[in-house]
Amino acid sequence: MRFSLHVRIAAEFVGTAFLLMAVVGSGIMGEQLSGGNAAIALLANTMATGAALVALILTFGPVSGAHFNPAVTLAAASQRGIPWHEVPGYIISQILGAYVGVICAHLMFALPLLSSSRHARSGISQVFSEFIATFGLLSVIWGCSRLRSSAVPFAVGTYFANPAVTLARAATDTFSGIRPADVPSFIAAQLFGAAGATALFRWLLSALPVIAPDVLVPHATGSRERLSAPR
Repeated sequence: MRFSLHVRIAAEFVGTAFLLMAVVGSGIMGEQLSGGNAAIALLANTMATGAALVALILTFGPVSGAHFNPAVTLAAASQRGIPWHEVPGYIISQILGAYVGVICAHLMFALPLLSSSRHARSGISQVFSEFIATFGLLSVIWGCSRLRSSAVPFAVGTYFANPAVTLARAATDTFSGIRPADVPSFIAAQLFGAAGATALFRWLLSALPVIAPDVLVPHATGSRERLSAPR
């Protein structure tokens, strides 16, 4: 069975919404329960989000590939994992889903529906860290997809480099928020990181265009296209 585009877009919307609920919700809860200890709050946020990400990839991966991140979608499209004309639908659904996830998390904690973040995350070190995080994320995805595809959900969840939609994180003035002014540099770093990792693994793994339809996990949309991919 090959899922239609609107079904896959819906899966990306719902999956990304739940991911942002986990990112923002666990950040709020961790901050409330940590007694001001930022390290404990960060640990709680990371562990909860990583576990949620594994579950979401296993749930929605067979339908849409469970990208939940424009950088992953663009990287997959660059290797013919999905057709370019489907990319706008994927990315729009991810962004909208992310905002819905933020709103739902705020509702669960009786906060305003949306609030502009005041968490400054600027400077070369922050931007470089985001580049490295996204480079590592795509490296994990491409490497595991080629060598151990069944391990991808767990590898991504364990590595977890915050693959949430950055735009929506600017709409929450909570632990996981990003100041709107810092968003463009974060997005640029993510895109460069994804491009760099994809270029590296395109060189390391000659079969990358063949496995690209199965990022993050094998799903129906890729099964037919793989037959015509160059080897």
